[in-house]
Amino acid sequence: MAKQEMTGGCQCGRVRYRAQVDPEQAYLCHCRMCQRATGGVAAAFVGLPKADCSWESGPDWYQSSPIARRPFCSRCGTPLGFQYLEGENMDLTVGSFDDPYAFSPHWHFSAETIHEGWLDTSKLPRKKLSDYQALVDKWIEATGKLSE
Repeated sequence: MAKQEMTGGCQCGRVRYRAQVDPEQAYLCHCRMCQRATGGVAAAFVGLPKADCSWESGPDWYQSSPIARRPFCSRCGTPLGFQYLEGENMDLTVGSFDDPYAFSPHWHFSAETIHEGWLDTSKLPRKKLSDYQALVDKWIEATGKLSE
């Protein structure tokens, strides 16, 4: 698939990036470091060459191991990716893209630590934010509208 120019950033908007990405390079990483770094059971990433990402307003960096570092926003805490200290490639978190719905995962990485029960949740009951009145009321009181 052809590369697409896409934008993204952190939750508070301080960190912004522009990247040339191939949506078929999206995957789930299940390694324990990514689980801890994101607080999730897996990290959803899109791999790309470092040269294909430009930071419009730069991230902070955390050296998460002797071989890698991770971009993030120190103001809001959003994890933005993963990058080896050596090499030409990096990953950006799918959730940090302005249009994360352009991606679907194409493989699993670090499959030995997959939490199987979290992979197929299609049969679980689904609840909409708008059906949780207490939370709707809090958003309307605080902002005058329902959160996205």
